[in-house]
Amino acid sequence: MAPHTHPLMHQSSPTLPGTWKLAPGRAITLQPVEPGTMKVAHGCVWATYDGPHHGALNDLGDHVIGVGDRLFVRAGQRLVIQAWDRHCPAYFSWDPAPEPARVRRLSLAPVLQPMADLRLALAIGGIAIARLVVGLARVLRDYAAPKAQPECPHAA
Repeated sequence: MAPHTHPLMHQSSPTLPGTWKLAPGRAITLQPVEPGTMKVAHGCVWATYDGPHHGALNDLGDHVIGVGDRLFVRAGQRLVIQAWDRHCPAYFSWDPAPEPARVRRLSLAPVLQPMADLRLALAIGGIAIARLVVGLARVLRDYAAPKAQPECPHAA
């Protein structure tokens, strides 16, 4: 919220940097585009939320808040504030609510299909290796076995 956006808000004196001065008898409406917190830095502020009011009774309508007190304002919600003391100004600050951290979801979809393909390839490869071993064993057995001499029918 820029201090020059509303004529009722004035930049504070150097003793309260980062705050805006709310002159006695003056009111201002805060209606932020993004949620945030209004905090009283000096004095006392009368604050009124614009309706419709929902929730517990102490969340409705008017609040008188002092130094260090905060009020949360949702995006689009209206909060009218004015200095409580008719002779002294109040100073307040506005802090935008931090954006919630984005939770990155881990997606395994790009890995699942290649993993299934690899599992199938390993299974087929295992079968092929087993068949190769059996085939080599048969070849070696046949090669190492002594060859029977054909009997000659005329030898006697």
